[in-house]
Amino acid sequence: MSDFLTGPQVTAAKDILDRLRDNMRRTIKGKNDVIDQVLVGVAAGGHLLIEDMPGVGKTTLAYSLARSMDCGFSRIQFTSDLLPSDVTGVSIYDESLKEFVFKKGPVFANVVLADEINRATPKTQSSLLEVMDRGKVTVDGQSHAVGAPFMVFATQNPVDYEGTFPLPESQMDRFLMRLHMGYPRPEDELAILRSPKNNYDEIALNPVVSRADILRLQSLCTQVFIEEGVLDYVLKIVSATRTEAEFKAGVSVRGGLALKHAVQACALLAGRDFVVPEDVQSMAGPVLAHRLALARQGSDALEERRMVAAALRRIVAAVPVPV
Repeated sequence: MSDFLTGPQVTAAKDILDRLRDNMRRTIKGKNDVIDQVLVGVAAGGHLLIEDMPGVGKTTLAYSLARSMDCGFSRIQFTSDLLPSDVTGVSIYDESLKEFVFKKGPVFANVVLADEINRATPKTQSSLLEVMDRGKVTVDGQSHAVGAPFMVFATQNPVDYEGTFPLPESQMDRFLMRLHMGYPRPEDELAILRSPKNNYDEIALNPVVSRADILRLQSLCTQVFIEEGVLDYVLKIVSATRTEAEFKAGVSVRGGLALKHAVQACALLAGRDFVVPEDVQSMAGPVLAHRLALARQGSDALEERRMVAAALRRIVAAVPVPV
């Protein structure tokens, strides 16, 4: 396989993404920018965290994506009494076989919707660490691959709400991006109010791409060209977060790789076989902000997020753009 994409390959990748976008827009009104960010996550093969107020369409967004792909799908409702084995699976003794047999949990799917993930205890949240990082689950010393493609699409309400457990930094670092829905525009909300179907499980979408399409898309994404100057631009932004006094710690190496993969997917979404600095600028916030924390905590979680985002924008603006 060539190290560079051909015109037909770029066209094929763009066609897959366009089909997904058009299908999701049938149910998600007025959130085209959020849909595009989700498609970047799909192409990059990353996990997504949707964080926002209750009732703004986080679960509907995830469900629309899952219904648009002809892949295995499962939904896990995270609650305070959910156990790690309820997520990953458990070994059960089979009397007829006289041995323990592993019963797969709901995490064994191509698209896993982890709904309200921060309502589960830290122990249950940590059951996703290995599978999000390595695509496998280890139970009783035995590893079980979950298959490919594999994507965790988690939703959560802001952490300052009652009955929630903030995700640890190690878990946050495994999400490619953290996205926000926001309230719809009045005209879009009016269309939602007029619709007779207001529950996400009433969504009537047919799959428009196959599992093989997604695997091909993700493979092509890794071949998008990044010029050395743009790659150095990515590194300078990541490095600047590590010397910024406002942050408790900078972006990890995993975070730098995540930004690289995201900008490659962003270029592919735009129908290009190469990355431009504008791709880096547009992806820096969604990819890096959730990996950063203030040295001095803000008055509340939402205020701290705004301060982190503002500091990150200042860093991106200060780093010279390659010509």
